[in-house]
Amino acid sequence: MSYDPRRALDLLRKGTGLSDARFRDGQEEAIRHVVEGQGRLLLVQRTGWGKSFVYFIATRLLRDQGKGPALLISPLLSLMRNQIAAAERMGVRAFTINSSNIEQWEGVEEELKQDEIDILLISPERLTNERFRDRALTAVGGRVALLVIDEAHCISDWGHDFRPNYRLIERIVRNAPKNLRLLATTATANKRVQKDLRQALGPSLTVQRGDLHRPSLVLQTIRLTTQAERLAWLAEHVAALPGNGIVYVLTKRDAVQVADWLCLHGLEAHAYSSDTVQREELEQALLANEIKVLVATPALGMGFDKPDLAFVIHYQAPGSVVTYYQQVGRAGRALDAAHGVLLSGEEETEITGYFIDSAFPSREEVERVVEALETHPDGLTQPQILAEVNISHQRLKRTLKLLSLESPALVVKQGSKWQLTAADLGEAFWERAERLTRLRREEQRQMQEYVSLESGHMEFLISALDGDPGRVEGPSLPPLPTQADPERVREAEAFLKRTSLPVEPRKQWPPGGLPIYKVKGNIAEERRAQPGKALCVWGDAGWGGLVRRGKYSVGLFADELVAACADLVQQWSPDPVPTWVTCIPSRRHPDLVPDFAQRLANRLGLPFAAVLVRCEDRPEQKKMANSTRQALNLDGALQIEGELPPGPVFLIDDMIDSRWTMTVAAWLIRSKTSDEVWPLALALTGPGR
Repeated sequence: MSYDPRRALDLLRKGTGLSDARFRDGQEEAIRHVVEGQGRLLLVQRTGWGKSFVYFIATRLLRDQGKGPALLISPLLSLMRNQIAAAERMGVRAFTINSSNIEQWEGVEEELKQDEIDILLISPERLTNERFRDRALTAVGGRVALLVIDEAHCISDWGHDFRPNYRLIERIVRNAPKNLRLLATTATANKRVQKDLRQALGPSLTVQRGDLHRPSLVLQTIRLTTQAERLAWLAEHVAALPGNGIVYVLTKRDAVQVADWLCLHGLEAHAYSSDTVQREELEQALLANEIKVLVATPALGMGFDKPDLAFVIHYQAPGSVVTYYQQVGRAGRALDAAHGVLLSGEEETEITGYFIDSAFPSREEVERVVEALETHPDGLTQPQILAEVNISHQRLKRTLKLLSLESPALVVKQGSKWQLTAADLGEAFWERAERLTRLRREEQRQMQEYVSLESGHMEFLISALDGDPGRVEGPSLPPLPTQADPERVREAEAFLKRTSLPVEPRKQWPPGGLPIYKVKGNIAEERRAQPGKALCVWGDAGWGGLVRRGKYSVGLFADELVAACADLVQQWSPDPVPTWVTCIPSRRHPDLVPDFAQRLANRLGLPFAAVLVRCEDRPEQKKMANSTRQALNLDGALQIEGELPPGPVFLIDDMIDSRWTMTVAAWLIRSKTSDEVWPLALALTGPGR
């Protein structure tokens, strides 16, 4: 198949919108390799190098020669909007089938049949969809001229906990014609990942590896232990930085908190996570320089392309060098100089450690899931499994996914139900789990080694990715200050302590209801709790550490927490105003919460009445791993004793997790009165409590 260099250059210029655009080192060679069918190619090039131009231009050239469409598998369809726009400028008709464009599926399927689509973009999860396989893939048939695997490192062990469905691609490639053009692209493939990819994509895989050095980036690490110090540093220095950027955080809560703090200091800042509804609007606003900073979880990651992004700052260290290189590489792609600053704090290893520990199910969890399915040959829905097995919703979801991706699969999904197959789970599954867990721990350790560097940051990253650091030279930007202003730190401490969190009331009983209390379905509005409040997140900055210390070290909640909750109540002003206070009882810590509730009642000038009692010992709620089990653990465990004082009431507890304890307690109280119940807790629990 002949390659037309003039046509390729013309397409590049149309795609970039630049009449004098030239191919970067390696781009044209990669396009020629694909078009001429020189064999399967792995393209390892740094972020922002322009890998998407390779597969879009190659697709257009192949279509010009009468070849069939290309199929692109990518985990980042929601972040490929700029690339698709560039493809359209080159005359490449790019379409996608995903969960957000269901209304377009029929049209896309029909256009595939008519050979009117040049490249079809799908996520790896789409490969498991029966409709997609039956309609879209059947329409394409054996006409696919090029298979593109974007972010190909996800096929290797490295990508296990990012997108497990990438494991399906290995099976597809194994069964594909040997002469099928295949292009795999990634920015992060060290020697181990390349070995994995050769095994998955074929030993004859050609690897084209570029320079990993980012000469425009000035990298810096700053250890600021507390969140207050890091907030103070951000408030002081982000505003002074030129241009626009991203602040990366590890949790959704941190995204909201940091964005709120920066807004208080006059910055146009917005939180961005997988829960953010207006993600596309925020991406566009950052691209158009309409906002100063996005405070983002890893949901804003591979695929987002803003060439003039001036800085990437990390509020905490991520779990691996690979992740960090991907994220910091968003900055300075088309600038002479950009800042990449990593702020490191005390909570990061606990958070990343939680993600490592929860990546795989335990042997005991798998055994319990298998036992539940064995007793129900017709299968169980996910909610039904949760009712029988003490495993969290997310861990069950991941467990079923991993077991279904084994070859042969241990479980399969038929409609809404999961069923066991005749297959056994081999020891290789557990060996892989142990190997990956060790690998993640090593990556976590390596990231902390990076944090401790005083110089040589880029060299460290390149070496960690098995690149050649050679002679690394960066721009002559002076480093940013490494200390936070003490006055701003005190201000940040006050900010963290005045944060309160909403507690939404539950409106439905769990699937199957609570048989002892004889309830199921909707919770009647007149028996529900009102919207409540929590002072903080368990163990978090602000009040969280003091709550933890009071419960497990001292056995008494500090007077400062009483005062803080009283201030919260004053700012909250629930209506109608509560006229008395009660609390959730505990047999393990019989005096802890009643003592706190009594002192808070005194502070508020309200009477305290202990009207709820525990009928019997039950396992601690925190040992119940999912919502359904937590609800069933409370069934019949609480009752009302004595007469209720008149009027609305504050219902006090130290921690709220599933909200079932508050839900049941409020339901019992409101069975005796028509007055409102207002939940108030010291802390919401989170990962690793």
